[in-house]
Amino acid sequence: MVSAKVVSLQLHRERGTRPMSVNAVVGRVGGGVEGDSHVAKATRAVLVVDRSTLDDLGLAPGDLREQITIEGVRDVTTLSPGTRMRVGGLTLQVNGPCAPCTHIGELLEVDDPEVFRLSLEGRRGAACTVVEVSGFARIGDRVEILAPVTA
Repeated sequence: MVSAKVVSLQLHRERGTRPMSVNAVVGRVGGGVEGDSHVAKATRAVLVVDRSTLDDLGLAPGDLREQITIEGVRDVTTLSPGTRMRVGGLTLQVNGPCAPCTHIGELLEVDDPEVFRLSLEGRRGAACTVVEVSGFARIGDRVEILAPVTA
């Protein structure tokens, strides 16, 4: 079992705007986190990014439009679909890697959005769905990577 911690939480209110940092979030089963524009999405409801990716690229939490920034799972993007992740009082199911897009580079006003997009290949984070809620997820909460659920 791998453990890590939450270092930042963001709510993405609407397309094209900078995510807002918050201290805690609550999830919606079958979707994302309340107050976020992705709350009703089924597969790209919650994006989880490891801080090492942000550090490697000179970015701040929220720059990749992630809702949850963690520390301690450098390979979070490559977690197998079906893997469950407990983040404080939320249990997330990984749906797969989040595909990089040029839109993020444009929002960050990088010199070459396509080069930036390519730098994110295999590193943009895990796209997840909330599958269980027992409370809030807060900054500093422990993150546990759980075995994939088998039918």
